[in-house]
Amino acid sequence: MHAWSATDLVAGYGQGRLSPVEVTQAVLDRIERWEPHVQATWLLRPDAALEQARASEARWRAGRPLGPLDGVPLSIKENIATRGDPMPAGTAAVDLQPAAADAPPAARVKESGAVVVCKTTMPDYGMLSSGLSSFHRLARNPWNLARTPGGSSAGAGAATAAGYGPLHLGTDIGGSLRLPASWCGIFTLKPSLGRIPIDPPYMGRAAGPMTRTVADAALAMQVLSRPDARDSMNLPPQDIDWGSVAGTAPEHLRGLRFGLLLDAGCGLAVEPEVRAAVEQAARWLEQAGAIVEPMQPFMSQAMLDGMDHFWRMRSLIDMRALRPEQRAKVLPYIRQWAESASEFSGEHVFRGFSQFHATRVAAVAACARFDYVISPVSPNMPAAAELPSPTNDPLRPLEHIGFTVPFNMSEQPAASINCAYDVDGLPIGLQIAGQRFDDLGVLRVARAFEQIRPPQRPWPEPPAD
Repeated sequence: MHAWSATDLVAGYGQGRLSPVEVTQAVLDRIERWEPHVQATWLLRPDAALEQARASEARWRAGRPLGPLDGVPLSIKENIATRGDPMPAGTAAVDLQPAAADAPPAARVKESGAVVVCKTTMPDYGMLSSGLSSFHRLARNPWNLARTPGGSSAGAGAATAAGYGPLHLGTDIGGSLRLPASWCGIFTLKPSLGRIPIDPPYMGRAAGPMTRTVADAALAMQVLSRPDARDSMNLPPQDIDWGSVAGTAPEHLRGLRFGLLLDAGCGLAVEPEVRAAVEQAARWLEQAGAIVEPMQPFMSQAMLDGMDHFWRMRSLIDMRALRPEQRAKVLPYIRQWAESASEFSGEHVFRGFSQFHATRVAAVAACARFDYVISPVSPNMPAAAELPSPTNDPLRPLEHIGFTVPFNMSEQPAASINCAYDVDGLPIGLQIAGQRFDDLGVLRVARAFEQIRPPQRPWPEPPAD
């Protein structure tokens, strides 16, 4: 039952065929088998999870579920505050203090009756596309334990692929949902900025569901997209028919105009197997009746470097506020990256900050003539688990996010869905980006693509004891 979808679990609960208690126990048993290998969890509390499951079981028996996720086991990335729990942000440098309140995504799933099984791990300050952390154990990719699951939603990506229940919550400021989704073969939606309220809000920062199916992500959006005044960028409430996603057929693709972006214009070159996988996905879309046209790159290395340099200065200021003994605990790669900004002038930082807006303008203009844009999620396959980034170079740390980061800055929704496997059997993700606010459209296209791609390989199983 650990592998059942959230939609099937809820249907089973409603029909009295399943119990949230037995499902939660199945998920805990799965975690027990996988966790020594992938190391994806933090604050795993089986007794608390089973207590929540028993309360859910009682509500279903009485015919009074709290919401669409009642009894669904899930995990929450550790930088999404949960009341009473410390939030280390992946680094040993933080003084651990209990959070005073649930952040909006955590509050919404709890209000809906979901069973919070654990928090999931992340790298220092969420600034790496890996599971390397000075606080948490090293997270690994279930498809190949020698590889990274991606990041910064590292534990969430690994947990989804390993079958730690059907739903996991992560965050994304430059690709932190989509990169682990691509490298772990799962689905995610990085929504339009403000679609899912988050606290604290920040330019480009979004929370989103990480699932094995598109329909499960749509189910989660029914809950996660509810408004919360704590997010100053929260979108106005909308009556969005998230339930329509599950019934979307491949015919939905007919006549839709897709841009095919195979060159990010910056960063690492796209590896041949990744390019071939995305080109094949484009052919499947054309066979389903879509119109696919090649796009020219709209990002530049100056844009990517400018954002990188601004983030370096932000992190340097944060680290200077730490006590010396705290600063010494930060991952050396992150320290070197941040300290490289110490000689930046005010003009240099301003010019770097200006690239966020330049990226936004360029992305919106490039996408304007298309309904959707498809591209690789990452130009490369996952690096070794122990590496902080694909380049392993703190002065070239973001060379792999040229396809993902523009849609954070343009506030457009973008999903990752598995489209192929490389010669070693590792998943390859397809990014589907839509116009700003068209989160439902991106989910419906993803659901249609889910049906026209070939059958997927079995999910990885834990090594034999």
